[in-house]
Amino acid sequence: MGDARYFSSSKRGEIHELKEELNSPNKEKKKEAIKKVIAAMTVGKDVSALFPDVVNCMQAQTIEVKKLVYLYVINYAKSQHELAILAVNTFRKDTMDPNPLIRALAVRTMGSIKLEQMTEYLLEPLRRCCKDQDPYVRKTAAICIAKFFEISPDMVEDQGFVAVLKDMLSDANPMVVSNAVIALSEMQQQSGKRMMPLDEKTVSNLLLALNECTEWAQVIILDAITMYQPKDSRQAKEMIERVSARLSHVNSAVVLSAIKVIMKMMDKLNNTDMIRVMCRRLSAPLVTLLSQEPEIQYIALRDIRLIVQKRPIVLQGEVKVFFCKYNDPIYVKMEKLDVMVMLANERNVDVVVAELVDYANEVDLEFACKAVSSIGRIALKLEAAADVCVNAILELIEHRADYVLQESVVSMRDVFRKYPGKYEFVIGPLCENLESLAKPEAKEAIIWILGEYPDRIENAGDLLYSFLDGFFSETYAVQQELLTAAIKFFLKEPTKTNQDIVSKVLKACTNSSSNPDLRDRGYMYWRMLSMGDLEKCKKIVVAPLPRISDTSLLVESGLLETLLGTIGQLSSIYFIAPDELIEGTKQYEEMEDYYADASSVEDRNQNIKAVKAAMASPRNYDERTTDLDSGSEESSSSSEDEDDDDESSDSDEETPTAAVSAAAAAVTPDLPIQRFMVHPEDQRGGNGHTGLKVAAGVGFVKGVLCMELLIGNSGSTPLTGFAIQCNKNAFGLAPKSTQIAGMPDVLEPGSNVSVRVALEPNKLNSGTPPPNHPPLLLQTAIKTNVDIFYMNVPFTLYVVCEPKQLINAEQFLSLWQRCGADRQTSRMATPSQPLNPEMVIARLRQGNLFHVNTRLSKDGASAALYFGACLTNRLVVLLELVITRTLPQKVMVNVRTETPPLVNHMHYLIESLLQLKPAPKQ
Repeated sequence: MGDARYFSSSKRGEIHELKEELNSPNKEKKKEAIKKVIAAMTVGKDVSALFPDVVNCMQAQTIEVKKLVYLYVINYAKSQHELAILAVNTFRKDTMDPNPLIRALAVRTMGSIKLEQMTEYLLEPLRRCCKDQDPYVRKTAAICIAKFFEISPDMVEDQGFVAVLKDMLSDANPMVVSNAVIALSEMQQQSGKRMMPLDEKTVSNLLLALNECTEWAQVIILDAITMYQPKDSRQAKEMIERVSARLSHVNSAVVLSAIKVIMKMMDKLNNTDMIRVMCRRLSAPLVTLLSQEPEIQYIALRDIRLIVQKRPIVLQGEVKVFFCKYNDPIYVKMEKLDVMVMLANERNVDVVVAELVDYANEVDLEFACKAVSSIGRIALKLEAAADVCVNAILELIEHRADYVLQESVVSMRDVFRKYPGKYEFVIGPLCENLESLAKPEAKEAIIWILGEYPDRIENAGDLLYSFLDGFFSETYAVQQELLTAAIKFFLKEPTKTNQDIVSKVLKACTNSSSNPDLRDRGYMYWRMLSMGDLEKCKKIVVAPLPRISDTSLLVESGLLETLLGTIGQLSSIYFIAPDELIEGTKQYEEMEDYYADASSVEDRNQNIKAVKAAMASPRNYDERTTDLDSGSEESSSSSEDEDDDDESSDSDEETPTAAVSAAAAAVTPDLPIQRFMVHPEDQRGGNGHTGLKVAAGVGFVKGVLCMELLIGNSGSTPLTGFAIQCNKNAFGLAPKSTQIAGMPDVLEPGSNVSVRVALEPNKLNSGTPPPNHPPLLLQTAIKTNVDIFYMNVPFTLYVVCEPKQLINAEQFLSLWQRCGADRQTSRMATPSQPLNPEMVIARLRQGNLFHVNTRLSKDGASAALYFGACLTNRLVVLLELVITRTLPQKVMVNVRTETPPLVNHMHYLIESLLQLKPAPKQ
């Protein structure tokens, strides 16, 4: 059994037995007892009562026993700090032991016991170890100083340990040098004071030690050298030459650190030819990094974006290296697209655009959409290549794939802004398939085009009017674009029809919108038009637009210089300054103070307090819900009456009703449908045939539940006779018709088609609960003339949640109490960006989760939000979200339901809607 036997013992009176064995004169028995104590501590048993007895064992001379005793002392020193002081004399004695391993072990343990009461007793032993003859002891002492600095910075500085570390920088042993460097760097970062003495002599010593260090020590030293400012161009050139040998190192971290030093030193070079030579020298190691594992490739690609922005000639002729491979992970592909755009120039643009067109026909929709937008970015970047890019977009539009059309509309909107009056011939093809636009960004773009070029589009007024029918189901950005486009329409052509459009939009914005920005903009336009001077209005609204440029891939110049000094570190990957990432730094504390101030301002606002107090009362909530429901009907009828009346009084125009505002806020846009590869082209059908590839996803389009499919023929035989059916499932989801609407009679080899199949629930119920683990899967079969192909289409729980609120506060409270705490599952998570209650309510509403109530903690430090969801099969899931208001923000997700298999699916849905990730275990 070996040492495993120490973990199997669990009996009464064990502590007493261990106490006797620890005080036994028999050394072997004492060693066995210590092993049992450490095993018990490891599995979570409380053995702190044995602290005095274990400390007595520190007198043992064997290093094995000392290691175990020191491990115990580190673990229990905080809870037994009075007794921990008893170990001081042993530490002092061990630092003078003839064995350097014991001396180093004592120093390491001294640094790990973070008790300020002990620190002052250990300073002299530490000082002695800093001058120890053995380098292993000295390098351990250097790290111990940094740990003591974390406990008591002033004491470390007053006792002269900073000077001791500086002396260590000239030590003969490279490991001592590297540990001194990392200790000074950590202390400098914590204090904000300059502690690293980077002068010419010190840097020369560091470069000398570089040749004998381990690879990770080399990284530490190179990172420190990055902070040095050479006196002149000659010294910078010399440093570059001495570091350049690390560009061919086998460790990628060493390579990136060497590149970082060279990039910094090149700023001091005043010889253009020398800079060009060094840029070419950096090309090979960067290209080599792209043949490493995908994770290293991603880090290299993020850093390459910074390097290319600062020195574009580094990879000027290497664009083909960044062409995507079929087996690249999606995160690597997306970064490669960005680098390709940055490296595109007049000489290689034809090759790059041709490659991007191929990517736009890929089945992976996220990748394909990014490829289309990349073509548009190149058009903005290179005026000489704009024709090539526009022709490529036109070619893609002819395929009539929804996702291509939507990205093309967004890209062409920007092209029109950049090159006004040059590419209007593209407007016609863009406007042919407006009904397939689902993404808000695409709708915004096409509405802007309609408002900007009404004279270039045949039925521009009818097209714009078609968007007004679903005005309140659109996002606020689309609504705002509709408002501006309607005003432009009227000013460019003030006909009766256009006047009706303007009147309808203005009334919707001012009388029925709950968004203050949209409402105020509506009032502004209304008052401006009421002045009667259309020419003045035209000069304001239809004024010539400034040309734009694409800077989305570029980092602000000040931040760029900071990030170039962190190549190979997290800052350069996140594109965030180090001070904003590291807790304890000055800038991090300022950000924390900012959020704290914002919270205190909100707490002092009496109006907000009153609203939250009202929401905390279930009785008040029910009354408000009743008022809202009755008010909604009245307001909708009055709104229709207003639409029939073209002219109304000023008071009517400027007095929106609260009921209509609340009703409008309840209408939420659909979540975009994400399609997944569910049937690869090499997967065989029921009879063993291949040739069908399918990407599919389930969601809502304009409130209708459907399955979106991208079907491709990858075989050599035309496919006909398409039909679709689903297997029985827990929610009864099934197609309304087995025929696939919009499917061509014949799908030729090599062609793709995008279609939607309407679904309805409770049609093919299996009578069994759903699987425990997400995602949910809808077993689907597609029949063709060649074979029947089977696939699993993933979907999330929101697809089978009723899109209307069926649970009020009283029902929620009753169900919550009936489920009880026994049926509650809780998970702690951290958001990717700060959340507030309003943001959470809006996002969960998109997932068909309806807000029931909000309660604030007494100290205002957290808010509890309650939501309910009713599934199509009448099952109910209840949710409590407790959100803290201090950094780092935490979210506690509590789910209650009488159907346990739904729990994991609800957690999965919440995490995706709010972009949560599990909180690290403490």
